[in-house]
Amino acid sequence: MPYKPEHKQATRKRIIESARVLFNRRGVSDVSIDQIMSEAGLTRGGFYHHFKNKEELFAEAVTNFLHGQGAEMRSNAGVNTAQPGLEVIQRMINGYLSTEHLGDLDGQCPLIALPSDISRAGDTVKESYQQLLEAMIGLFESNLVESNLEKSTAHRKKALTLATMCVGGMVLARTLPDQHLADELRNAARDSALAMLNL
Repeated sequence: MPYKPEHKQATRKRIIESARVLFNRRGVSDVSIDQIMSEAGLTRGGFYHHFKNKEELFAEAVTNFLHGQGAEMRSNAGVNTAQPGLEVIQRMINGYLSTEHLGDLDGQCPLIALPSDISRAGDTVKESYQQLLEAMIGLFESNLVESNLEKSTAHRKKALTLATMCVGGMVLARTLPDQHLADELRNAARDSALAMLNL
């Protein structure tokens, strides 16, 4: 008896999530399809029912972070986009640059966990990474715009700068053996980003 479409979709999600976690832990090149499928509790043969190749899976793992682990992280940080305003940005910055996010290797955002892997990947993966970055920029930009004002170049630049501080601060912090320096970097990025909001 053939599987229902829901089963195939659930299996695909398991593969994507297994890949995302393993990519975060080891990097993309050091993770095989066999390891991904084993982590998902499946056999290698089933992989090609869902993906053409590992590159396609890599792109999906990056894209799906936004609505999976990323949505959970935003919720845990108290980011409520239904109530727009500067507080949304403040909570996003605090959550993104937090000690908890830095220490959660399995759950880290692909923007900070995988930039070197992304830079060596194909266009499809780079486009997925860009979509994730644009979502962060968009969250910042839309919450900078007050309800009675149009978007402006200044809002766009500020949103770009906030995203750069968040991602850049975390990329540097996660690479350092000196925890004190890593904390200084994260805290400086957070403080500077929040100062831009005049909070």
